[in-house]
Amino acid sequence: MSENYGKVYLVGSGPGDPELLTLKARRLIDSAEVIVFDQLPGKAILDSMPTSAEKIDVGKYAGNHTMTQAEINEVLVQKAKEGKMVVRLKGGDPYVFGRGGEEAEVLVAEGIEFEVVPGITSAIAVPAYAGIPVTHRESTSMVTFITGHEDPTKEESGLDWETLAKFGGTIVILMGVKMLGRNAEELMKHGKAPDTPVAVIERGTRADQRVTIGTLANIASLAEERKVKAPAITVVGDVVRLHDILGEQRTGADF
Repeated sequence: MSENYGKVYLVGSGPGDPELLTLKARRLIDSAEVIVFDQLPGKAILDSMPTSAEKIDVGKYAGNHTMTQAEINEVLVQKAKEGKMVVRLKGGDPYVFGRGGEEAEVLVAEGIEFEVVPGITSAIAVPAYAGIPVTHRESTSMVTFITGHEDPTKEESGLDWETLAKFGGTIVILMGVKMLGRNAEELMKHGKAPDTPVAVIERGTRADQRVTIGTLANIASLAEERKVKAPAITVVGDVVRLHDILGEQRTGADF
């Protein structure tokens, strides 16, 4: 690694509530020379980025990709080679469907020092704010996280729907709004009961959080009727029933 190179921090910002930022994430954001970000951290966190930092938006908006992943990698490498302290700011956790692993591999190959800063993953925090614990001693002792939007260039799906349909625990689907109907159909086709409870949680942990409750059989139509939009988390399993008992919570402060 060159002594003239800077350093890249792959920082997880958590699910969106600014109070769920880790102390380390906050410190690094405030001291960054360059911040490479997308929209997933949410407006409140993005608005808190320091004016002194160079800010580079690499987000995806309504199907329009500001940059490809390869271009994002190039930006990280270029800015680090300029000797800058770079924060790659991500929603949730960098290594949970955040492509942080891909970026880290590129940095290693280029001889650039990096550090990953874990964030609170939305896969756990968002259901929690919606009154849905992903595990519960009386109903499920297992949870699995899957992506609802796989890499379209893959020749075969990495999701084993037959195994998932038989899975007795909670299934949490990230980034699955666009494929919600297909995912529900796959689970039912492989034997999951149509009346299995499902929750879709939009903008979880944020002030405008919204929860849609249904079943595998009707969640797609409910989501269409309510015009559900990303970012959203889908939870499948009996723990969804606890939503009506435990209730929702909002951000701890008025952001």
